[in-house]
Amino acid sequence: MNQHYYFVVEGVIGVGKTSLAKLLHERLGGRLILEESEKNPYLEDFYRDPESFNFQVQLYFLLNRYRQLVNIPQRDFFHDYLIVDYIFQKDKIFANLNLDDRDLRLYNRVVKLLEKELTKPDLVIYLQSDTNSLMSNIKKRKKSFEKNISRDYIKRLNEAYNQFFFKYSESPLLIINTQEIDFVNNKDDLDDLISRILNPPSGVKFYVPRKR
Repeated sequence: MNQHYYFVVEGVIGVGKTSLAKLLHERLGGRLILEESEKNPYLEDFYRDPESFNFQVQLYFLLNRYRQLVNIPQRDFFHDYLIVDYIFQKDKIFANLNLDDRDLRLYNRVVKLLEKELTKPDLVIYLQSDTNSLMSNIKKRKKSFEKNISRDYIKRLNEAYNQFFFKYSESPLLIINTQEIDFVNNKDDLDDLISRILNPPSGVKFYVPRKR
């Protein structure tokens, strides 16, 4: 295990990535960076009328994610751990899903200039779930800007995430089916998960829960 370690937690809206990132930070300490989704002034309009606001919402997210991550050094010598609840490349998932061809070409030109300046994580933790569970979690959160999210959009987003991470190879990847564990409410599940994270895989690994 590196003395200084940078990992991210990823997954579709409602899967629990921010919850896990916060729990890891509580347990391990270090520096925590959370995505500032609620600050996007176009987000609620996008969920209400995607075609009218898709480029604005996407560009805001892209630049804000870049701003948060660009100052991360190769190694943060003031913290043993850096924990982030998103990966920069996720932006491409949403862009390919939401933008038309003309806007996507412009978007990709901007991304190409930005992403080469960013540090790659030491480990990506990808949380999976099914569409029904994601929709249930979104409803429980009762966030006003999410009230117009459609099941079809989450279904397509879930499929896009799975396709993206099926091909992902830029960092070691730990894939976790969140329907098999409850790291929020079950301390034993969280303990077991953290022990796997602190012994990260090379390449791609699927998390297999300990037998209960």
